Amino acid sequence: MNLSALLKRTLVLGAALAVAIVVIGGIIGFTVAGAPGFVGAAIGAVVAAVFLGLTAVSIILAVRATGGDMLKPAFFGIVLGGWMVKFVAFLVLVLTLRSADWLNPVAFFFAVVAAVIGSLAIDVYVFATSRMPYVDAKLPPSSAESDLPPTA
Repeated sequence: MNLSALLKRTLVLGAALAVAIVVIGGIIGFTVAGAPGFVGAAIGAVVAAVFLGLTAVSIILAVRATGGDMLKPAFFGIVLGGWMVKFVAFLVLVLTLRSADWLNPVAFFFAVVAAVIGSLAIDVYVFATSRMPYVDAKLPPSSAESDLPPTA
């Protein structure tokens, strides 16, 4: 499994998580705070899903820019730059939405926290269950191969 397949799997599971948070958080938010609770939960889940997607996009761009060498400083710079952009965008979004009457900030907060924890769990699950080699070593020939005469 290559890196793009892992990121695609992460994005698909992250989208499913966002839909689940919109439904479950929306129902809980609507029950507790009415329409503003539903809106807060929905916007929180969507924001988390978009930011999860931006992480995957920054990693894909960094891999392409560095030619697949993830140990180059440019790779780390691009990914870290993407995280910084997301942090600033999140702060601007939160400061913009904090005075909105049509949004329940508690529902928004809990939806974002649930989405962040869920996306971290998805990342761990996807990478832990992937079958990517982490050692690049040449193994010695098996006993059956060592009995064969060498070929020129």
